[in-house]
Amino acid sequence: MAQACPLIFRQVDATVVRINTLFVFGAVSAFLITHSVAILVLLAVDFALRLYGYKHISPIQNLSLLIQKKLSIPSKMEDAGAKRLAAFFGLGFTIALAVVHLLGIQWGVMSIATIYLACAGLELLFGYCVGCKIYYIVRKIFPKAFA
Repeated sequence: MAQACPLIFRQVDATVVRINTLFVFGAVSAFLITHSVAILVLLAVDFALRLYGYKHISPIQNLSLLIQKKLSIPSKMEDAGAKRLAAFFGLGFTIALAVVHLLGIQWGVMSIATIYLACAGLELLFGYCVGCKIYYIVRKIFPKAFA
């Protein structure tokens, strides 16, 4: 089976997604410095807004679009499937990070944050989507789940 990203045949601007990722990376880093769960709550709400069709009121999305426009960064359109899957992972990581923090499991916080920041960093710096790779592995293990 050839490696394939989840395709939903809808395009998103990968440039804006990478700018969004910069904000996510910054928010998770700020949480690690301040230990403020409010940062994670705001990040989770923003992910939910973007995932469930309310991008127009997402602060991160709007700031990313403004930065792209002000810096005249060209658009690069890609299929939204992998980016959407990665956003679901981001929401899951954010919620897991908050729960583990509230439970006082510091090693869990550091483990989740390290993985989260590594995935965000790969997307931010290299445009490498870990969500796409995970999708491929899951699809290989459970081929009928995506048929």
